[in-house]
Amino acid sequence: MKSIFRRIIEREIPAEIIYEDDRCIAIHDIHPVAKVHALIIPKKEIPRLSEADAADRELLGYLLGIATIVAAKLGIADTGFRVVINNGKDAGESVPHLHLHLLGGEPLGWKHGGSN
Repeated sequence: MKSIFRRIIEREIPAEIIYEDDRCIAIHDIHPVAKVHALIIPKKEIPRLSEADAADRELLGYLLGIATIVAAKLGIADTGFRVVINNGKDAGESVPHLHLHLLGGEPLGWKHGGSN
């Protein structure tokens, strides 16, 4: 069964696309947790960060670079943004297809991990 992200990539499900190239797609999250909340999804299916291998390292770095491009497109590059990757159930992973959450557009608190 295809993940929701595979179905978006293959245009079986509509999404508000912010950015796309041959390696990834960036869309607006339909359940945002910040004023600006985008998802950056590699077209290569990697279930989660802990399952990425050495061959995926370049792609992972590439996705971080795309995060800065998307942040600029969304007008949050100068004010600040956060990039989050959930890995596993306890981290809130809900789709087994690695993706980056790009959050910003407002001051972001930090519930876990102490002070900023």
